[in-house]
Amino acid sequence: MGRRYALFGHPVAHSLSPRIHAAFAEQAGVDMDYTAIDTEDLDAALAAFDGDGANITLPHKERAAALCASLSARARRCGVVNTLVRADGGWHGDNTDGLGLVRDLTDRHRLDLRGRRTLLLGAGGGARGVAPALLDAGIAELFIVNRTAARSDALADVLGEPGRVHPRYFDDLPALGEFDLVVNATSATRHGELPKLPISLAGRRTTAVDLSYGEAAIPFLAWARAANAREAIDGLGMLVEQAAESFALWHGIRPDTGAVFAQLQAHAISLVSAD
Repeated sequence: MGRRYALFGHPVAHSLSPRIHAAFAEQAGVDMDYTAIDTEDLDAALAAFDGDGANITLPHKERAAALCASLSARARRCGVVNTLVRADGGWHGDNTDGLGLVRDLTDRHRLDLRGRRTLLLGAGGGARGVAPALLDAGIAELFIVNRTAARSDALADVLGEPGRVHPRYFDDLPALGEFDLVVNATSATRHGELPKLPISLAGRRTTAVDLSYGEAAIPFLAWARAANAREAIDGLGMLVEQAAESFALWHGIRPDTGAVFAQLQAHAISLVSAD
């Protein structure tokens, strides 16, 4: 029997992660089983899981960090975990979200992130996972906006760099001007909602990115197109890239993401065409 892995979150029925890891395993010749486990109680679910590794998604990324016996430098820096590796003494936690996002934007979409004035919408687990990587990629400034002011402030404090990282609030948005990069890391769109965003945030030089994919990304991407953004990108590429980093942590092999992304994109287009 192959090694066992799982995705923990709530909800997870929509997730493409099992399909992605099955494709990676076939490509690499790895015998593994990967399932999605929907749970609201991560502590109990992990305690009952005897597998070799796991991915963590909403809403458990912060809690997962607290349950780890050890953390990678990336996970310690952002305070959230999306990848678990079974180790002596307990779980070792890492975070591949930021690297996955940057790889998608720079390798697949050929974006140069250096010097970009950037707006990050949200300050939860998704935002925490990608913010350090965006800074490391060379963006000029990072403005963090969240519904709860205390969470914007807390993320800014964790990141440091007060001259470069600026916590703001939704009421401030109309006065912030245009951004080169707008990243939506809020979970509101998963429920069909989108915070009211001024059109002035985006323009013809703006790249707008949603960390979600599928139906959850539609409201934000529609706003970006209405604002005449140069590009509107969903989170499918990031999902594939972060999964590849997790796979490499588990198996020591980084799969070919291009082939898997193309398959998923073609499948998504066929579903839209069928509608």
